[in-house]
Amino acid sequence: MRLVLQFLSPLILISLSLVANLHAQSQSALIDGAKKEGKLVWYTSMAIDTSKPVLDAFEKEYPFIKSELVRAGEEQLVNRIFSETRAGLWAFDALSTSSIATMIERKIITPYFAPERDQFMDQFKDPQGYWTGVFVNNLVLAYNTKMLAAKDAPKDYADLLQPKWKGQMLMDSTDYDWFGTLITVWGREKTVKYMQQLAKQDPLWRRGHGLTAQLVGAGEVPLAWAYNFRIERMKREGAPVEWIESFDPIVVTISGIALSSKASHPNTAKLLINFATSRKGQEMIREMRRIPARSDVKPVAAKMDQSKLKLKAVPKEVYSGLDDYAREFRKIFGL
Repeated sequence: MRLVLQFLSPLILISLSLVANLHAQSQSALIDGAKKEGKLVWYTSMAIDTSKPVLDAFEKEYPFIKSELVRAGEEQLVNRIFSETRAGLWAFDALSTSSIATMIERKIITPYFAPERDQFMDQFKDPQGYWTGVFVNNLVLAYNTKMLAAKDAPKDYADLLQPKWKGQMLMDSTDYDWFGTLITVWGREKTVKYMQQLAKQDPLWRRGHGLTAQLVGAGEVPLAWAYNFRIERMKREGAPVEWIESFDPIVVTISGIALSSKASHPNTAKLLINFATSRKGQEMIREMRRIPARSDVKPVAAKMDQSKLKLKAVPKEVYSGLDDYAREFRKIFGL
């Protein structure tokens, strides 16, 4: 056995060396191509306080590239892309959005395997290489620590059906992907029955998880559904908030990055994807108090570690059927 290992070790080292050399050659070819292109157009729904610093760092790394950032809200961006591409206009080279899976069927994006994709959980990258995650948003139940002790907080979905929580919880009125994802995990019958029971708890409705987080921090109600990265930010700023990590599953939306099927500047787009998914790029995401999609870059709070949570990313089929889930969600809750 020892002889076999001694024989294999040089082969393994040679293989690793070849992979490293191929990556270096590939990166060098991309840089040469990008120098000729000289431009990048990035469409994104990422908040400007996340996307702009990433792009600034990218331009510092590759000063020969002149970049244009087009930032819009999720729905607005998707509608713009659909309208433009139907008209034959392909204005963007790289695309980042939480609805990126919807772009595959329409052939708006094309596969590109970033060199460090192996560092990402399978849930956080497309198996065919159409997209790779940049950061993730974990939808969790948060609570106001001045209004509720940790020992009394709900620990899982069933706890929310207790009579004492009636009228005590804020929800986002557009959480259709959360609803659809739970159907894929629990099955339709169980999920619909649960939601009908939850509707009887008279949840309070707001639009936007940032707002629900702010309101629970202000003490409007003891409970709210919000993204845990925002709750962690608020905690660091002194707000009386905490979130519960024991829900199963915790539904995750992913802000992924992809290459346009008809990019005018494909080499600069690939360089941006490489940068955003590199360790350096992912550490930047962490420093902006987001949750990096890359597994070997730990989040700012140990509690947010991917391996410690029962995560379920929104499946592609949920995005494909989102209009149907939206109608059913609104009907159940009377919205």
